[in-house]
Amino acid sequence: MTDTPLPGGAFDLADDLVVTRFGYGAMQLAGPNVMGPPSDHDEAIRVLREAVELGITNIDTSDAYGPYVTNQLIKEALHPYSDSLHIITKVGARRDADGGWPIARSPQQVRDGIYSNLKNLGLDVLDVVNLRAGGPMGPEPGSIEEAFCTLVELREQGLIRQLGVSNATPDQVAEAKAIAPIVCVQNFYNVGNRHDDAFIDSLADEGIAYVPFFPLRGFSPLQSDVLSAVATRLETTPMSVALAWLLRRSPNILLIPGTSSLAHLRENAAGAGLALTDADYAQLDAIAAT
Repeated sequence: MTDTPLPGGAFDLADDLVVTRFGYGAMQLAGPNVMGPPSDHDEAIRVLREAVELGITNIDTSDAYGPYVTNQLIKEALHPYSDSLHIITKVGARRDADGGWPIARSPQQVRDGIYSNLKNLGLDVLDVVNLRAGGPMGPEPGSIEEAFCTLVELREQGLIRQLGVSNATPDQVAEAKAIAPIVCVQNFYNVGNRHDDAFIDSLADEGIAYVPFFPLRGFSPLQSDVLSAVATRLETTPMSVALAWLLRRSPNILLIPGTSSLAHLRENAAGAGLALTDADYAQLDAIAAT
Protein backbone atom coordinates (compact mmCIF):
# COMPACT_ATOMS: atom_id res chain seq x y z
CA MET A 1 0.00 0.00 0.00
CA THR A 2 1.24 3.48 -0.80
CA ASP A 3 2.55 5.68 2.01
CA THR A 4 0.81 8.69 0.46
CA PRO A 5 -2.53 9.27 2.18
CA LEU A 6 -5.59 9.34 0.00
CA PRO A 7 -7.36 12.70 -0.35
CA GLY A 8 -10.38 13.30 1.84
CA GLY A 9 -9.57 10.88 4.64
CA ALA A 10 -12.16 8.35 5.76
CA PHE A 11 -15.87 8.21 6.54
CA ASP A 12 -17.70 6.04 9.06
CA LEU A 13 -20.62 4.45 7.21
CA ALA A 14 -21.40 2.45 10.35
CA ASP A 15 -19.70 1.56 13.62
CA ASP A 16 -17.88 -1.35 12.02
CA LEU A 17 -17.63 0.01 8.46
CA VAL A 18 -15.09 2.75 7.68
CA VAL A 19 -14.25 3.56 4.06
CA THR A 20 -11.96 6.00 2.29
CA ARG A 21 -13.83 9.06 1.00
CA PHE A 22 -11.93 8.63 -2.25
CA GLY A 23 -13.15 5.36 -3.73
CA TYR A 24 -13.32 3.65 -7.09
CA GLY A 25 -16.30 2.96 -9.35
CA ALA A 26 -15.95 -0.27 -11.34
CA MET A 27 -18.61 0.39 -14.00
CA GLN A 28 -16.15 1.43 -16.71
CA LEU A 29 -14.29 -1.87 -16.49
CA ALA A 30 -17.02 -3.50 -18.59
CA GLY A 31 -17.13 -3.17 -22.37
CA PRO A 32 -18.76 -0.41 -24.45
CA ASN A 33 -22.10 0.81 -23.02
CA VAL A 34 -21.29 -1.20 -19.89
CA MET A 35 -21.91 -4.43 -21.80
CA GLY A 36 -19.61 -7.39 -22.23
CA PRO A 37 -15.99 -7.90 -21.25
CA PRO A 38 -13.33 -5.18 -21.18
CA SER A 39 -11.24 -4.53 -24.27
CA ASP A 40 -8.12 -5.13 -22.16
CA HIS A 41 -8.73 -7.75 -19.47
CA ASP A 42 -5.22 -7.55 -18.01
CA GLU A 43 -5.41 -3.76 -17.68
CA ALA A 44 -8.73 -4.10 -15.84
CA ILE A 45 -7.10 -6.45 -13.34
CA ARG A 46 -4.17 -4.06 -12.93
CA VAL A 47 -6.52 -1.13 -12.30
CA LEU A 48 -8.35 -2.97 -9.52
CA ARG A 49 -5.14 -4.06 -7.84
CA GLU A 50 -3.65 -0.58 -8.13
CA ALA A 51 -6.79 0.91 -6.55
CA VAL A 52 -6.20 -1.23 -3.47
CA GLU A 53 -2.48 -0.48 -3.55
CA LEU A 54 -3.27 3.24 -3.51
CA GLY A 55 -5.16 2.68 -0.27
CA ILE A 56 -8.73 2.73 -1.60
CA THR A 57 -11.09 0.72 0.62
CA ASN A 58 -14.35 1.69 -1.12
CA ILE A 59 -15.21 -0.02 -4.43
CA ASP A 60 -18.61 0.57 -6.05
CA THR A 61 -20.04 -2.05 -8.39
CA SER A 62 -23.17 -3.93 -9.51
CA ASP A 63 -23.97 -7.26 -11.13
CA ALA A 64 -25.79 -5.24 -13.80
CA TYR A 65 -22.43 -3.95 -15.08
CA GLY A 66 -21.56 -6.23 -17.96
CA PRO A 67 -23.79 -7.87 -16.76
CA TYR A 68 -21.74 -9.74 -14.14
CA VAL A 69 -18.45 -8.64 -15.70
CA THR A 70 -17.20 -6.12 -13.15
CA ASN A 71 -18.01 -8.32 -10.17
CA GLN A 72 -16.22 -11.26 -11.75
CA LEU A 73 -13.19 -9.06 -12.45
CA ILE A 74 -13.18 -7.80 -8.86
CA LYS A 75 -13.22 -11.38 -7.59
CA GLU A 76 -10.44 -12.42 -9.97
CA ALA A 77 -8.24 -9.46 -9.07
CA LEU A 78 -8.79 -9.10 -5.33
CA HIS A 79 -10.23 -12.29 -3.78
CA PRO A 80 -9.63 -13.21 -1.00
CA TYR A 81 -10.39 -9.69 0.12
CA SER A 82 -8.56 -7.87 2.87
CA ASP A 83 -10.58 -7.01 5.97
CA SER A 84 -10.21 -3.30 5.19
CA LEU A 85 -11.68 -3.51 1.66
CA HIS A 86 -15.40 -2.82 1.37
CA ILE A 87 -17.36 -3.55 -1.80
CA ILE A 88 -20.58 -1.61 -2.23
CA THR A 89 -23.03 -3.00 -4.77
CA LYS A 90 -26.58 -2.35 -5.92
CA VAL A 91 -29.70 -4.12 -7.11
CA GLY A 92 -32.91 -2.90 -8.72
CA ALA A 93 -32.05 -2.96 -12.43
CA ARG A 94 -31.02 -5.59 -14.94
CA ARG A 95 -29.66 -5.50 -18.48
CA ASP A 96 -31.57 -6.52 -21.60
CA ALA A 97 -30.27 -7.71 -24.97
CA ASP A 98 -30.32 -4.15 -26.31
CA GLY A 99 -28.19 -2.79 -23.49
CA GLY A 100 -31.13 -1.21 -21.68
CA TRP A 101 -31.62 -0.97 -17.92
CA PRO A 102 -35.09 -2.39 -17.15
CA ILE A 103 -36.30 -2.07 -13.58
CA ALA A 104 -35.86 -5.23 -11.50
CA ARG A 105 -37.41 -4.49 -8.12
CA SER A 106 -39.88 -7.31 -7.52
CA PRO A 107 -39.12 -9.29 -4.35
CA GLN A 108 -37.85 -12.23 -6.38
CA GLN A 109 -35.70 -10.03 -8.61
CA VAL A 110 -34.18 -8.37 -5.55
CA ARG A 111 -33.43 -11.75 -3.97
CA ASP A 112 -31.94 -13.05 -7.22
CA GLY A 113 -29.81 -9.92 -7.46
CA ILE A 114 -28.39 -10.42 -3.98
CA TYR A 115 -27.55 -14.08 -4.55
CA SER A 116 -25.98 -13.24 -7.91
CA ASN A 117 -23.80 -10.51 -6.38
CA LEU A 118 -22.70 -12.87 -3.62
CA LYS A 119 -21.77 -15.57 -6.13
CA ASN A 120 -19.91 -13.36 -8.58
CA LEU A 121 -18.01 -11.49 -5.88
CA GLY A 122 -17.22 -14.67 -3.96
CA LEU A 123 -18.71 -13.38 -0.72
CA ASP A 124 -20.91 -14.81 2.02
CA VAL A 125 -22.20 -11.37 3.04
CA LEU A 126 -22.33 -8.02 1.23
CA ASP A 127 -21.05 -4.97 3.11
CA VAL A 128 -23.48 -2.44 1.59
CA VAL A 129 -26.30 -2.86 -0.93
CA ASN A 130 -27.96 0.13 -2.58
CA LEU A 131 -31.47 -0.20 -3.95
CA ARG A 132 -31.63 1.52 -7.34
CA ALA A 133 -34.90 3.41 -7.06
CA GLY A 134 -35.06 5.32 -10.35
CA GLY A 135 -34.93 4.49 -14.02
CA PRO A 136 -32.48 5.05 -16.89
CA MET A 137 -33.24 8.78 -17.04
CA GLY A 138 -32.85 9.44 -13.32
CA PRO A 139 -35.00 9.38 -10.18
CA GLU A 140 -38.69 8.57 -10.64
CA PRO A 141 -41.44 9.09 -8.06
CA GLY A 142 -43.13 6.08 -6.51
CA SER A 143 -42.95 3.80 -3.52
CA ILE A 144 -39.91 1.57 -3.03
CA GLU A 145 -41.32 -0.08 0.10
CA GLU A 146 -41.73 -3.61 -1.28
CA ALA A 147 -38.23 -3.82 -2.74
CA PHE A 148 -36.57 -2.17 0.26
CA CYS A 149 -38.40 -4.45 2.69
CA THR A 150 -37.05 -7.41 0.74
CA LEU A 151 -33.52 -6.08 1.29
CA VAL A 152 -34.27 -5.69 5.00
CA GLU A 153 -35.37 -9.34 5.14
CA LEU A 154 -32.14 -10.42 3.46
CA ARG A 155 -30.15 -8.30 5.90
CA GLU A 156 -31.93 -10.01 8.78
CA GLN A 157 -30.89 -13.33 7.23
CA GLY A 158 -27.25 -12.21 7.48
CA LEU A 159 -26.63 -11.70 3.75
CA ILE A 160 -26.23 -7.89 3.92
CA ARG A 161 -24.62 -5.68 6.57
CA GLN A 162 -25.82 -2.19 5.60
CA LEU A 163 -28.35 -0.65 3.21
CA GLY A 164 -28.46 2.39 0.95
CA VAL A 165 -30.52 3.91 -1.84
CA SER A 166 -29.42 4.95 -5.33
CA ASN A 167 -30.94 7.21 -7.99
CA ALA A 168 -33.62 8.22 -5.52
CA THR A 169 -35.83 11.16 -4.61
CA PRO A 170 -35.75 12.62 -1.08
CA ASP A 171 -39.24 11.17 -0.52
CA GLN A 172 -37.98 7.69 -1.40
CA VAL A 173 -35.01 8.10 0.91
CA ALA A 174 -37.39 9.16 3.70
CA GLU A 175 -39.56 6.13 2.96
CA ALA A 176 -36.54 3.82 3.20
CA LYS A 177 -35.33 5.43 6.44
CA ALA A 178 -38.75 4.90 8.00
CA ILE A 179 -38.35 1.16 7.35
CA ALA A 180 -34.70 0.64 8.32
CA PRO A 181 -31.50 2.67 8.76
CA ILE A 182 -29.51 3.53 5.66
CA VAL A 183 -25.84 4.50 5.45
CA CYS A 184 -25.61 6.12 2.00
CA VAL A 185 -27.45 7.76 -0.89
CA GLN A 186 -26.03 7.64 -4.42
CA ASN A 187 -27.33 10.26 -6.89
CA PHE A 188 -26.28 12.33 -9.90
CA TYR A 189 -24.58 15.49 -8.65
CA ASN A 190 -21.59 17.65 -9.53
CA VAL A 191 -20.33 21.24 -9.33
CA GLY A 192 -22.61 22.33 -12.16
CA ASN A 193 -25.69 20.25 -11.28
CA ARG A 194 -26.71 21.08 -7.74
CA HIS A 195 -30.31 19.92 -7.34
CA ASP A 196 -29.37 17.89 -4.24
CA ASP A 197 -27.60 20.70 -2.35
CA ALA A 198 -30.08 20.94 0.52
CA PHE A 199 -30.47 17.15 0.54
CA ILE A 200 -26.71 16.65 0.96
CA ASP A 201 -26.67 19.01 3.93
CA SER A 202 -29.58 17.24 5.62
CA LEU A 203 -27.93 13.85 5.11
CA ALA A 204 -24.67 15.23 6.56
CA ASP A 205 -26.57 16.24 9.69
CA GLU A 206 -27.72 12.61 10.03
CA GLY A 207 -24.27 11.13 9.36
CA ILE A 208 -25.40 9.55 6.08
CA ALA A 209 -22.95 9.46 3.17
CA TYR A 210 -23.80 11.03 -0.18
CA VAL A 211 -22.12 9.44 -3.20
CA PRO A 212 -22.30 11.55 -6.38
CA PHE A 213 -21.93 9.96 -9.78
CA PHE A 214 -21.08 11.51 -13.17
CA PRO A 215 -18.80 14.29 -11.83
CA LEU A 216 -18.36 15.76 -15.34
CA ARG A 217 -21.73 15.10 -16.97
CA GLY A 218 -24.43 17.59 -17.89
CA PHE A 219 -22.41 20.81 -17.90
CA SER A 220 -23.43 23.75 -20.06
CA PRO A 221 -20.74 25.17 -22.39
CA LEU A 222 -20.27 28.15 -20.07
CA GLN A 223 -19.91 25.91 -17.01
CA SER A 224 -17.38 23.76 -18.86
CA ASP A 225 -15.40 26.86 -19.84
CA VAL A 226 -15.11 28.00 -16.22
CA LEU A 227 -14.10 24.51 -15.07
CA SER A 228 -11.45 24.34 -17.80
CA ALA A 229 -10.17 27.83 -16.96
CA VAL A 230 -9.65 26.90 -13.31
CA ALA A 231 -7.96 23.65 -14.35
CA THR A 232 -5.62 25.51 -16.70
CA ARG A 233 -4.72 28.05 -14.02
CA LEU A 234 -3.92 25.26 -11.57
CA GLU A 235 -2.10 23.21 -14.25
CA THR A 236 -4.34 20.22 -13.82
CA THR A 237 -7.39 18.62 -15.46
CA PRO A 238 -11.11 19.51 -15.27
CA MET A 239 -11.72 16.10 -13.67
CA SER A 240 -9.22 16.85 -10.92
CA VAL A 241 -10.87 20.21 -10.23
CA ALA A 242 -14.35 18.65 -10.16
CA LEU A 243 -13.26 15.92 -7.73
CA ALA A 244 -11.45 18.37 -5.46
CA TRP A 245 -14.54 20.59 -5.34
CA LEU A 246 -16.75 17.65 -4.38
CA LEU A 247 -14.47 16.58 -1.53
CA ARG A 248 -14.50 20.11 -0.16
CA ARG A 249 -18.25 20.59 -0.69
CA SER A 250 -19.30 18.45 2.29
CA PRO A 251 -17.58 15.97 4.63
CA ASN A 252 -20.21 13.30 3.92
CA ILE A 253 -19.47 13.19 0.17
CA LEU A 254 -17.70 10.04 -1.01
CA LEU A 255 -16.15 9.85 -4.48
CA ILE A 256 -16.33 6.86 -6.83
CA PRO A 257 -14.69 8.04 -10.08
CA GLY A 258 -14.39 5.21 -12.56
CA THR A 259 -11.82 4.42 -15.20
CA SER A 260 -10.42 1.47 -17.10
CA SER A 261 -6.98 3.09 -17.35
CA LEU A 262 -4.19 2.67 -14.83
CA ALA A 263 -2.76 6.10 -15.67
CA HIS A 264 -6.17 7.74 -15.30
CA LEU A 265 -6.75 6.05 -11.93
CA ARG A 266 -3.49 7.51 -10.61
CA GLU A 267 -4.35 10.91 -12.07
CA ASN A 268 -7.75 10.88 -10.37
CA ALA A 269 -6.24 9.93 -7.01
CA ALA A 270 -3.66 12.71 -7.22
CA GLY A 271 -6.13 15.27 -8.57
CA ALA A 272 -8.70 14.70 -5.86
CA GLY A 273 -6.10 15.97 -3.40
CA LEU A 274 -5.81 19.26 -5.24
CA ALA A 275 -5.74 22.22 -2.84
CA LEU A 276 -8.35 24.70 -4.03
CA THR A 277 -8.01 28.24 -2.75
CA ASP A 278 -11.09 29.96 -1.35
CA ALA A 279 -11.22 31.99 -4.57
CA ASP A 280 -11.05 28.84 -6.73
CA TYR A 281 -13.80 27.21 -4.71
CA ALA A 282 -16.03 30.28 -4.89
CA GLN A 283 -15.58 30.61 -8.65
CA LEU A 284 -16.50 26.96 -9.14
CA ASP A 285 -19.36 27.15 -6.67
CA ALA A 286 -20.92 29.97 -8.69
CA ILE A 287 -21.18 28.09 -11.99
CA ALA A 288 -24.34 26.27 -10.90
CA ALA A 289 -26.20 29.57 -11.37
CA THR A 290 -24.95 30.05 -14.96
